[in-house]
Amino acid sequence: MKKAAIIISFLLLFFIILFSIYWNLPIGITRKTDIEAGNKIIQNIENYQKNNGMLPDNNDYKTLKNLGLKQEDSQIYLDYTTDNKGSFELTYLEGFDGPYLLWNSKERIWTIDYPKIYK
Repeated sequence: MKKAAIIISFLLLFFIILFSIYWNLPIGITRKTDIEAGNKIIQNIENYQKNNGMLPDNNDYKTLKNLGLKQEDSQIYLDYTTDNKGSFELTYLEGFDGPYLLWNSKERIWTIDYPKIYK
């Protein structure tokens, strides 16, 4: 009985340590797939802006779909927002509360933050 309690305590401590290590990893590791997909979409949006002289409209779903954004009814989806001043933001929305995985065209880095541009 005492041996089982020691084993269970050791396993619990081991999983707590693993969880805390994962929690503190850089977002480039923990969200690598999302960032890679987002980078492709960012490149497509920037090419669109270069070719058309403006960013796609927030509600131009056909153009956004052609650029790689998909309208999904899942738990996590990528949201595009522009401020109509030449800046845009991609946000991986997860649930109701942030912070979220976010890329802002002014900062040009992926961060865990709250959106800075609002629709």
